[in-house]
Amino acid sequence: MSQPLQRRTVLKCLVAVAASTAFGCEGESSVGDGRAFFPQSVASGDPRSDSVVLWTRAVDSSRPDEDVALSLQVATDERFEALVLELEDLRTTSAHDHILKVKVTNLQPRTRYFYRFVLERKRERLGSQVGRTRTAPAADAGVPVRFVVANCQDFRGRYYNSWQRLLQLDEDLDFVVFLGDYIYEADSAVVPSPDPARNVSFTDPGSAQPRRLGEGTELVASSVSNYRDLYRTYRSDAFLQRVHERYPFIVTWDDHEFSNDCWDAHATYTNGLTEELQPERRRNAEQAFFEYLPLDTTGAPLGPIDVGGEPRYPDTRIWRDFVFGRHLRLFATDYRTHRPDHLIPEDAYPATVAMDAAVLAALGATAAFSADLFAYVNIDDFPEHKAVLQGAYVRLAVAAGLSSAEASARAAAVVRGNLALAYVNPTLVAAAVPGVGPISPTGTPRGLAFVHMGKQELFSSRGARNLVIKDTFDVYAAWRYATTGREAQDALGEAQEAWLLEGASGAETWKVVVSSVSPTSMVWDLRGKADVPAEVRNRFYFSVDQWDGFPDKRRELMTALRERTSGRTLFVSGDIHAAFASVEHGVPALTAPAISSTAIQEEAEEAATAAGFPPGSAVFRYVVTEQEATFREGNPGIAFVDSDSHGFTVVEVGPEEVRAAYHLIPVDAVRVDYSGEDEALAARFSRRDFRVRPGSIVEG
Repeated sequence: MSQPLQRRTVLKCLVAVAASTAFGCEGESSVGDGRAFFPQSVASGDPRSDSVVLWTRAVDSSRPDEDVALSLQVATDERFEALVLELEDLRTTSAHDHILKVKVTNLQPRTRYFYRFVLERKRERLGSQVGRTRTAPAADAGVPVRFVVANCQDFRGRYYNSWQRLLQLDEDLDFVVFLGDYIYEADSAVVPSPDPARNVSFTDPGSAQPRRLGEGTELVASSVSNYRDLYRTYRSDAFLQRVHERYPFIVTWDDHEFSNDCWDAHATYTNGLTEELQPERRRNAEQAFFEYLPLDTTGAPLGPIDVGGEPRYPDTRIWRDFVFGRHLRLFATDYRTHRPDHLIPEDAYPATVAMDAAVLAALGATAAFSADLFAYVNIDDFPEHKAVLQGAYVRLAVAAGLSSAEASARAAAVVRGNLALAYVNPTLVAAAVPGVGPISPTGTPRGLAFVHMGKQELFSSRGARNLVIKDTFDVYAAWRYATTGREAQDALGEAQEAWLLEGASGAETWKVVVSSVSPTSMVWDLRGKADVPAEVRNRFYFSVDQWDGFPDKRRELMTALRERTSGRTLFVSGDIHAAFASVEHGVPALTAPAISSTAIQEEAEEAATAAGFPPGSAVFRYVVTEQEATFREGNPGIAFVDSDSHGFTVVEVGPEEVRAAYHLIPVDAVRVDYSGEDEALAARFSRRDFRVRPGSIVEG
């Protein structure tokens, strides 16, 4: 939806567009330096062959509540001597944090344009920073297309050295695709930065949501004001501003634009301890996203885009596609808005049998689960044992934060029916109640419970979203997929998936799917490791918040895409804070490293230590010290992995192959400020190059 253009704006626009078909018209040179009025600079996005979205934030700090009148100039030269467009009577308002997004149309294909916003103060015309953008090549142009893949740019205590390096290289790019975690939703309360300039705080902390994190409490964004604070802070970074000034962006979101590991409008901070359906918070997050990022979700015409009119949850639609000549169609997908919950609930009682003996028999899987490990009983037939288990549940739930009454109610609801002895018996032994010992598995049925998938705690992401036992989870996931009409793994939603598959049948040589989360299967295979405890000799998914959590849908979707494109499909993704290149179900996948965040190796170290496997243990060695080798063993399709670096990936799409260059900097450099030290920064970066062809990725 666009704002109505005033008559004067329309007339000026028509004159300028007409002039652009000849030699253009001369721009007015008397424009002074007004950058102080544009604290987040300018940006462009969603480039198409005839249009682009231009963005700015203009505010008068001496009169912060007043509207600011602007004009927009677009030219083919940096001095604005050959204007092709000038729009007047534009306005930023405090209602939308003084944001302005303008759709510019009737442009020429694959043409570089310069733009600036101009305001008047005391009869002086003052200009913003000058932005540079580029339109997409025409649909029939047989030209290579180059772009950067980037994601995950945590501001708190970290520096944007990766953006600085990209600017240093001055790559000739068609666009930057940013595929999620443009912001992180929390302040810096728990881990403040020694550099005050890299801290994040809220101007209205009372409207933020407190979140316990370890021994401290941080605030996470909840109101529109909170989310705007985050974007304003992140966009204060000089290097990020300069990248936006230089290249158009194509953006989608992942989870942190709203809430960590979110699905639909649900947060996951309390792991099921409390209800976290937060539709208003979701809408607030989306409003700030639409305000601060230069995208067009409605197919707006020429003129200012009404950011207040862009549909928000539950009517959000940010998935869209872009054609760049004959060789590339790019699909920017939305993994978060339409996906279902994670298959294993974070508050699942570990002993609960999810697939009983009758289900396993119907699947022909009885023999595979015949061991005593999978024995279960109906605990209602053991009232004394049930009472002990309910008491243990109440103690754990109260320790987690529930009241005694709440804990008792939950215990009554879940500690009943079919329960797995693999969890029941250790709990009974730990309780040490005289006369109430372990239950014999002899003669009992066999089934699959959440404990068999790695669930050990009542309210935890471990065994639910992270560190899930692969083989049992895959059986459960496939059963849920079949018995829910595929809804249990419908990651994209029916409408988005149909749109993607239809578009994949287009004539373009390559179809590049932008996925905020990685399709690369990330598995720790500890089955054959004799030096690790027997209870961890399994295959583990590192994270089932990404596509590993929907393995059947991933296989089905990738197979369909591969068949529709004769193998010329490529996924580009991020989220996981590591670099991967792999082939999944015959489809190549490139996972770009984070711009600035934690690294997956750091996260694995924290998880291993929390699980009782400190440095020096064999488990720690396999999953942390030798993590990259372990990932390769767990997934033979991985051609490359770097789990301890940040950076970005440069991709070039040509008629025969796709080339990818990973620019990598060690993770410890993220807390070092290299501004003004270009040589030192360049020395920290390394590069790995790969060639992608249908069904294959090779280095070189």
